[in-house]
Amino acid sequence: MQKNDKSVLTAWAMYDWANSVYSLSISSAIFPLFYEIYTKHYNHETMQIFGHSFKNTAVYSYTLSFAFLLNVILVPFLSGIADSRGNKKSFMRFFILLGSMGCSSLFWFNGDNYMFGLACFLLATIGFAGSLVFYNAYLPEIATPDRFDKLSARGFTMGYIGSIILLVLNLLFIQKSSWFGLPEPTGDNSLAFRVGFLTVGIWWFGWSIWPLLKLPGKTNKVGEKSKIWQGYKELKLVFKEVLTMKPVLIFLGSFFMYTMGVQTVIYVAALFGKNELQLESSDLIKTILLIQLIGIAGAYFFAWLADKQGNKRGIIVALSIWAVSCLLAYFLEPKHPNQFFGLACLIGTVMGGIQSLSRATYAKLIPGDKDNASFFSFYEVTEKLAIVIGTFAWGLIDDLTGSMRNSIVMLMVFFIAGIVIISFLKSDKLKPKE
Repeated sequence: MQKNDKSVLTAWAMYDWANSVYSLSISSAIFPLFYEIYTKHYNHETMQIFGHSFKNTAVYSYTLSFAFLLNVILVPFLSGIADSRGNKKSFMRFFILLGSMGCSSLFWFNGDNYMFGLACFLLATIGFAGSLVFYNAYLPEIATPDRFDKLSARGFTMGYIGSIILLVLNLLFIQKSSWFGLPEPTGDNSLAFRVGFLTVGIWWFGWSIWPLLKLPGKTNKVGEKSKIWQGYKELKLVFKEVLTMKPVLIFLGSFFMYTMGVQTVIYVAALFGKNELQLESSDLIKTILLIQLIGIAGAYFFAWLADKQGNKRGIIVALSIWAVSCLLAYFLEPKHPNQFFGLACLIGTVMGGIQSLSRATYAKLIPGDKDNASFFSFYEVTEKLAIVIGTFAWGLIDDLTGSMRNSIVMLMVFFIAGIVIISFLKSDKLKPKE
């Protein structure tokens, strides 16, 4: 197909608009707060699972780890099949349906039936992560390398805008329930929250129709029959090829380290604010909203910085800000929302920037149009393994020490390690534009 088709590029970016409502409302803002508040209301601050007692916030982290571990196991063979048959859109559609249904099903989670709620959250997370493998794999097929940075930033920006719109609506459901004929949220009535979960699933599925209609349906190899293990063979071949591509290997090593920090922050920031800083739910949601707004400018700033200074320097600048943010977070005082707001402004500048730069940098380093789904499957496996380790380690430290502040030190180490590794990266593909 012809690259740089404006309608196709717009449709591709719109999937960020569609799915980012999960990453904001479900994984970052509304659901973590709902989970923490209503499981405690039903005296589930300590949960009994498989005969063992766990802290409720630790169980949340462990569920995330398990979801991404399942993704690591499941997605590689699916992406291999997608490459050989050229039907990545079919798998993208499947994960969209799985994720949006998981979000919508949270409507029936009230805090007491925590196993049901965690199961729905698990399915939503698998759907979100799985769909991104095939979505990201389209980038080198629909655009030329000179468009990667800006198109990737455009996608993240669209995601920020869409997720902000729905988060504002969900915030109104909670704080202005009477406007919508809903009862005010109380310990026994959580309908306003749960309606918000339903809107996330509807939004995700509804807006996904656009990219599913416009993105090419058949790409790369078509007509070859795949075996069930073909995906793992594809992944093994990509791994062997990556071992011979020093720039890709160095980037992925750094990416693995700093992604353990970035993604863990995204998933646990609200719980940290609620438990350690004792902030009100409304303050936390507004803070996360602030991060999204600043993140729009941040994504474009780092795309500009990559053009002027190169991708490597842009990533190092972003990771340095992340490391400083962790240090500041460790010393935040309880019940001081203004301190948290200030930190949010700092994090917002790099939240979208580092993710956008990472996707674009990898797209520049991998070879052309060759097995994009398998190469991006390897990228996603690297990211998901990082999330598994990061969230599990966070939950384990929280469970063993009883304080999330100790987990923050771990995150800072991840970011510093990422800076050290990427400093060895040299590639003409990442140089600033003349």
